[in-house]
Amino acid sequence: MDHVTVFKALSNASRLQILELLRDPERHFSDHGVLSRVHECGVCVGAIQEKLGLSQSTVSSYLSLLQRAGLVDATRVGPWTYYRRNEKTLHALSNYFAAQL
Repeated sequence: MDHVTVFKALSNASRLQILELLRDPERHFSDHGVLSRVHECGVCVGAIQEKLGLSQSTVSSYLSLLQRAGLVDATRVGPWTYYRRNEKTLHALSNYFAAQL
């Protein structure tokens, strides 16, 4: 895990909000009709974009940085990309804070 990239990804309120929303996607995205894919793949960019009220390109950029940091995983299904939290990385980050900071 590249801690600098992780901290950079976490230094933006909207990116933090994405991680918070993806923590409980069933609750946050049930009104977006994406529940069939949530369990299978994650949440699509469009649903996240609609929830945040940001442009699709901004949300895609944020998700790309979160993915490079290892905080989210992406699954491509046809023309759509679905995102979910990478709990393994988040757990490792928690352990890093507990041990190092």
